[in-house]
Amino acid sequence: MDLSGKTAVVTGAGRGIGKSIALNLARQGIDVCVTARTKSEIEKVAEQIRSYGRRAIAVHADVADEQAVRDLVRRALHEFGSIDVLVNNAGVGYFSPVKDMTTQQLDAMWSVNLRGAFLCSREVIPSMMERETGDIINIASLAGRNAFTGGAGYVATKWALIGFSRCLMLEVRASNIRVITICPGSVDTGFGDHSAQSVKSKGAIPSADDIATVVIDTLKMPRNVMVSEVDIRPTNPKG
Repeated sequence: MDLSGKTAVVTGAGRGIGKSIALNLARQGIDVCVTARTKSEIEKVAEQIRSYGRRAIAVHADVADEQAVRDLVRRALHEFGSIDVLVNNAGVGYFSPVKDMTTQQLDAMWSVNLRGAFLCSREVIPSMMERETGDIINIASLAGRNAFTGGAGYVATKWALIGFSRCLMLEVRASNIRVITICPGSVDTGFGDHSAQSVKSKGAIPSADDIATVVIDTLKMPRNVMVSEVDIRPTNPKG
């Protein structure tokens, strides 16, 4: 399916997977609103999108802030007229044993990883329902399916995000809105610092662009087809 002329909002788009998704969407002919908490990073991403001949908006926002999310969606709708794709990519990870984890770290992960996806989804759904079309992509993790030492807080939020996504998919599918959950394992982005990533070797694990390619592939499926969940693993993480 041709994606050119569509519009998207990508959260956590200043670096890593979010940046790669935003740029690859633009290469498909999509206008993109990029948002993150680091203004300088999203401004650079927006400038690169414009170099592809697409419209871009850089909105400095914290997805855990309810009013900031409302303002973000309002601006994207004002500038683009519609939001065809929402990518809930913003994420925070702190990795330590439970006895060493601070309450602030746990709260930060819940606020961004789950609350942020909830707020952004809730704000875009009415306009998608009105048009009876749309795609919500939630970037979860294989951590949402597997436990590992030092990952209790992060794993809990990703399990919750997968559960949230499954329920949301059932709620909005009758309005021809697809909810697609992408669950990467180790990705070569430098995100996190825990034992599960110690097996990384350059080129052996997926890159951020590999994850973006999967996102594009799910969006290109015919509108009567929804790939609801995708797990992404390295073929051989030790190379």
